[in-house]
Amino acid sequence: QVQLAESGGGLVQAGGSLRLTCVASGIISSINVMAWYRQAPGKQRELVATTTSGGSTNYADSVKGRFTISRDNTKNTVYLQMNSLAPEDTAVYYCNLLQPRSSSWGQGTQVTVSS
Repeated sequence: QVQLAESGGGLVQAGGSLRLTCVASGIISSINVMAWYRQAPGKQRELVATTTSGGSTNYADSVKGRFTISRDNTKNTVYLQMNSLAPEDTAVYYCNLLQPRSSSWGQGTQVTVSS
């Protein structure tokens, strides 16, 4: 069983920065994709960024140039550095670990950006 624990959310003013961290524990394949999703009130959950175990990354158009996803495979940890935050980035941010036979989610961390 895999568990994901997110941290780093909070309240920040527009233009500010936050760094989210997600630590995975349990049985983890060396081949996987770690991702950040977010869900704003009244909206569907959307993909923010992904990073593969091979090092590839991908971003939603809305965060390109502002957010950076990175990972430390030795610590089974994924990070999301968020810069130039805007009120529309306000959401609950979820970590996801996709492995050959499973998909696991964290409990989410709230990010609130005030104008």
